[in-house]
Amino acid sequence: MADQARDHRRLANAIRALTMDAVQANNSGHPGTAMGMADIAEVLWNDFLRHNPADPDWPNRDRFVQSNGHGSMLIYSLLHLAGYDLSLDDLRRHRQFDSRTPGHPERGMTPGVETTTGPLGQGFATAVGMALAERRLAEEFNRDGFPVVDHFTYVFAGDGCLMEGISQEAASLAGTLGLSKLIAVYDDNNISIDGEVGDWFADDTAARFRSLNWNVIADVDGHDPIAIRAAFEAAHASERPTLICCKTIIGFGSPNKQGKEESHGAPLGAKEVALTREALGWDYPPFEIPGDIVAGWDGREKGVRMQAEWERMFAAYGKAHSELAAEFRRRMKGEPSPALAKLVKEEAAAILGKPAEDQPLRKASSRIAGLMTKAAPELVGGSADLSQSTLAWTQASRSIRPGDFSGNFVHYGVREFAMSAMMNGMAAHGGLVPYGATYLVFSDYSRNAVRLAALMKLRAIFVYTHDSIGVGEDGPTHQPSEQLVALRAIPDFSVWRPGSELEALIAWDESLRREGPSAMVLARQGSKGVDHRAGDDKKIRKGGYVLSDPENGAAPDLVLAGTGSELSLVRQAAARLEAEGVAVRVVSVPNANIFARQSGDYRSSVLPRHLPTIVVEAACSFYWYQFLGERRRIIGVDRFGESAPGPEVFSHFGFTVDAVAEAASNLLAENGGAPAAPA
Repeated sequence: MADQARDHRRLANAIRALTMDAVQANNSGHPGTAMGMADIAEVLWNDFLRHNPADPDWPNRDRFVQSNGHGSMLIYSLLHLAGYDLSLDDLRRHRQFDSRTPGHPERGMTPGVETTTGPLGQGFATAVGMALAERRLAEEFNRDGFPVVDHFTYVFAGDGCLMEGISQEAASLAGTLGLSKLIAVYDDNNISIDGEVGDWFADDTAARFRSLNWNVIADVDGHDPIAIRAAFEAAHASERPTLICCKTIIGFGSPNKQGKEESHGAPLGAKEVALTREALGWDYPPFEIPGDIVAGWDGREKGVRMQAEWERMFAAYGKAHSELAAEFRRRMKGEPSPALAKLVKEEAAAILGKPAEDQPLRKASSRIAGLMTKAAPELVGGSADLSQSTLAWTQASRSIRPGDFSGNFVHYGVREFAMSAMMNGMAAHGGLVPYGATYLVFSDYSRNAVRLAALMKLRAIFVYTHDSIGVGEDGPTHQPSEQLVALRAIPDFSVWRPGSELEALIAWDESLRREGPSAMVLARQGSKGVDHRAGDDKKIRKGGYVLSDPENGAAPDLVLAGTGSELSLVRQAAARLEAEGVAVRVVSVPNANIFARQSGDYRSSVLPRHLPTIVVEAACSFYWYQFLGERRRIIGVDRFGESAPGPEVFSHFGFTVDAVAEAASNLLAENGGAPAAPA
């Protein structure tokens, strides 16, 4: 037993040595977590984790998430030692510009990193989404004798992760659903940046998780490999998600800084590094790993063997269930459904072939989402308790419930933040494209998870309804104003606010195809239908386009632009102005992010800067100035709303045909009644 423990300890000490060397070399980083969790990580990675360093994307690998991402040298050391394409030179450049070992783990930058972590608690919630994806795909694809989807999700989390509310949200749903292949390890070291946590975090964590229907293995010595192994074995046997509570010492091995906040987020210092080497019996220069330790960690041969066994099974599965096998491969590659293009083409033709229907945009979107779900079975919907209000529940929806994962709709409960992070986990897992709905004003609850979706370029669709002051009687707390521009400000995020059924169709299609997340911002209130012409379905994909020009072919005197439900208002105002002899161009901008990426020439061709232009959108106005010249007016909402019936609130803020037409007449009068010639 003693020899076995010493072998485990020497392997774990390699993590500690690489960690303190990398942090010291770059005078920046967090050594404490990696040094404290090294023994746990060694047992997990060498005795339990199914993965293949030669193929980090093997579909049936176990997923490992380090939610306490500040201790990123833990996962970097693990990846290097196990044989991933991460060299000692990469470790030497920890936290440096253009390094493959950034300050926090980032998906797509470091091979083997499953998800970006750093904002505490989000890695935990993302792991719950991964475990849900595994269960959902297993239900769909596994057949007798062919467990093609059969893997665990492991997540390491610290005190900070469990203090953040998102972990409570996600843990509650994981326990309710009984996600038995989810195993979380709680690094109970009693330390955060401010010191010993007892004065601000005195929760009985084990009792809390037991109340959430988790299997809890408490009081595990996080430095005893035999106890750690027994805990993982017990977790594997559970029919519920498991929390392993490990008592650890932060900065383990540092004679003067272990167990103290000094080891959390700063280099140990050259003198303390030397003392730690001596205390650990690690008699090797910085970044040098002895041959027996290298061999003891190398997971490449075992990984190739594991994947080969799975590939042989999958080949037999392909012969027995060829269509399922082909669908699984397509889904895991993230390729679009072959039925999608046909559906969009047929639906576009049908919409163009009939008069537009007066309806709320959330209703039009719901119908289209139902069709998309039938054509693209990877689409899994959900809502944060508002499925009937947001109309996220479609004619194709079937509930996922405890014990039954055959459905395609997740009832997240009132957990907007966890919903969004779990969607990230489902998307990062692969094989599913999640959408999840709530009211636009509540996007504030989950914006940081949406930001991470954009950072990771995950294909997830965030559906936000009740998009403006049109919410009416619920008042300012439920009437968004700044949320739309806040979402548009997220880099690599695509925000759709369709103003017609055709625009909603294209928005869903683009969202299912793009690499990266999208938002669907939809009105609750009804609006008059907007008719389109042939070819508009292609123009919509540019984000902004000319919906109509003066019918007589005259040059426009004025441009009226709108988004969402205000597009029909703009059309009505244009009709009134045209009856008065004003030549009006109507522009729709259903996706300002995409429109902003078009060439300057294209943007100017749609919104000529020399023409008087009015933009009508029931949201903060300042976003629009980037597209307009000096002759402009924006009818927006730059304050909080009012509690009254929706039509009254719209009238109060100037969103009426009369008000828009009057604003147009005034703008023309201010500019001499006619536009200046273009420069």
